[in-house]
Amino acid sequence: MRAGVWMRVRDAGRDEPDAMRKARRRIVAATIAIGLACWCAVAPAADGSSLPAAIDRIRPSIVAIGTTEPTRNPAFQFRGTGFVVGDGTLIATNNHVVPVSLDPAAREVVAIAVPLGTGEALVREATLVARDVEHDVALLRIGGAPLAAVRFGDSSHVREGQGFAFTGFPIGSVIGIFPTTHRATVSAITPSALTQPTARSLDPALIRKLRADRFPIFQLDATAYPGNSGSPMFDIETGEVVAIINSVAVKAGKESALTSPSGIAYAIPSTFVVKLLETVAR
Repeated sequence: MRAGVWMRVRDAGRDEPDAMRKARRRIVAATIAIGLACWCAVAPAADGSSLPAAIDRIRPSIVAIGTTEPTRNPAFQFRGTGFVVGDGTLIATNNHVVPVSLDPAAREVVAIAVPLGTGEALVREATLVARDVEHDVALLRIGGAPLAAVRFGDSSHVREGQGFAFTGFPIGSVIGIFPTTHRATVSAITPSALTQPTARSLDPALIRKLRADRFPIFQLDATAYPGNSGSPMFDIETGEVVAIINSVAVKAGKESALTSPSGIAYAIPSTFVVKLLETVAR
């Protein structure tokens, strides 16, 4: 029956005048064009809205933070991760990643290492220009040519259940300066410090934290290793940075009874980096 219907329609088309046949073909062509346009509108974009493309955008901004001494072997000593912000000469990282003291006799200085993709890195001297101890963020400045800076997103729009990624150097002193990316879901948005059940649970560092103004942080279902501190957490679709990983200071206050890694990581909203950046730009 279906074959008969098709034959009648096909045979009927043979008897159509040329003008009607051409008009019908134009209608069919227009219908196909509209269908393709609609499909393209809803199809996944191929212009960078995927994790591999987001990594390609963020990787040039990722640097290692540490110190360097001319007579030390190796000269560069790794401490954590940082990322390029502002005009390309500023590096954001966690405050606890920046050394409190240096050895002037050994000509030790703060430095960054820019990975070259071969396991080697270009080391550049850096200086501390601003720090926010309460929120554990700091800014370094480097001389010379600027590097590719990240773009910031609005961390106040982050919601529980959203998926992100972060790139840094987990255990960089052991496995080398190779940028590594992890996916992470925001499991909870919690206070920066939790009230302890008894006075015995308190230590001086936690007391100072509880006395200070608490602020929201992002709890992630990902493992952040030592070395990931200072890694940017970014939106997979846009590549915009919305938080900075903190795998030491925050984790110590929240999980003092656990040894890392525990499968839980924490990130500080990038709004505090942006505010610190504004003080430097003034």
